[in-house]
Amino acid sequence: MTQEAIHIAVVGHTNAGKTSLLRTLTRQARFGEVSDRPGTTRHVEAIGLQVDGVTRVRYFDTPGLEDSVALQHHLKQMPEALTPPQRVRALLDGPEAHGVFEQEVKVLRQLLQADAAIVVIDCREPVLPKYRSEIEVLTGCARPIMPVLNFVRAEGGREPEWRELLAAYGLHAAVRFDAVAPFVGSERQLYEDLGTLLRDHRPTLQAVLTELDQQAQARRTASARRVADALISAAAMRREAPGDTVADAAARSAFVTAFRAELVQSLQLAVNDLLALHGFARDDAQLDVMAWASGRWATDLFNPEALASVGRLLGQGAAAGAAVGLTLDIALAGLSLGTGTVLGAAIGGVVGQGWGQLPRKLRNRVMRIEELTLQDDVLAVLADGLLQLCQRLQARGHAALEPLAVRLAPGDSYRADLKALLADLAPARSHPEWELAHGSPADTDGRREALRQTVAQRVESMLD
Repeated sequence: MTQEAIHIAVVGHTNAGKTSLLRTLTRQARFGEVSDRPGTTRHVEAIGLQVDGVTRVRYFDTPGLEDSVALQHHLKQMPEALTPPQRVRALLDGPEAHGVFEQEVKVLRQLLQADAAIVVIDCREPVLPKYRSEIEVLTGCARPIMPVLNFVRAEGGREPEWRELLAAYGLHAAVRFDAVAPFVGSERQLYEDLGTLLRDHRPTLQAVLTELDQQAQARRTASARRVADALISAAAMRREAPGDTVADAAARSAFVTAFRAELVQSLQLAVNDLLALHGFARDDAQLDVMAWASGRWATDLFNPEALASVGRLLGQGAAAGAAVGLTLDIALAGLSLGTGTVLGAAIGGVVGQGWGQLPRKLRNRVMRIEELTLQDDVLAVLADGLLQLCQRLQARGHAALEPLAVRLAPGDSYRADLKALLADLAPARSHPEWELAHGSPADTDGRREALRQTVAQRVESMLD
């Protein structure tokens, strides 16, 4: 027999972050309304957390308690023979339920119907008398309560004072949970602590934890595969131009600009997919790397200083093509088949991109066609940017409103791994058909898929 979903009321004072917490716990960035205006949530709203297609936990987002001092005073005026829960029920049945305490009654009624409550506390707020009254009223409902300390990272927070107040009412266990940027393990702690409060529901809460772990791993694996696809596509990207196009400054500039535009468009699709994998819409994370309309991505991606620093990271000194971030691959431009030394030097310049390049290069030499490709320094910047994005999305709460900022310059922590990743990507240089331009790449022998698996494994290991 399927166990009923656990009902949890999420309560607390106005603007404490109740809706934000639920967005993060359920990974639904569009749930409810988040605003700096007080009293944004005016009605009880329900949202479910599913495991294997079945709702295991049903949360109820409640309005903020607006006048807990007056409410506490009113409850204390009731007959002393009544227990605190009986006083609350008397309030619900009285005329005040449709009058001065209309908003508070919505909260209390939902709390009495729930299996437990999460009380969200804004640790930036001073511990005022109204908040002490609030805790006393909530504990008077005689339901298991799990305090969640929100905004604990804020400068000038008052976490010790809040913990002291909670302890005075027997609430010694509290979860530190920043809804914008959750602490590692805080979600697990919340469900484990709920399991302590709700012993009869422990199997259900353990199933939730197992499901969350599986979802997190699935997101990591899918993200790594999408990054691998984007990087293979970028490494394989190759555009040919007649020699007279390269020789003409204006035509060459237009050629390079078109190449960059195609690259940016491809990366935009990859970033959008990564956002979707983590439950974000395109406008939920206006990343520095995503300001496509203003050209910020292209500016950062081909920034000469950034590329020069990457060149040093890769042991190449200042990147040869840093001024444009691309290289005109003309290693065989001076080839003379009758001159062995020239041919040897040309082959030496080609070998880094794979021997499979040589026949096409010879053809292009005869037809006076030049090729435009990405240098390793640009590919390194792309890889680092996508890796940073994945890491930031893994740690990002769904209540976050501020845009992410991803710095497009690999750090020292990626030095060895980034070189290995570029080595993994080298075979794609020989296969322009592996670019994901429209739909699936032209690959009938499975070599691209094998490379994708190799690169994805490398990327996933770098996300730890």
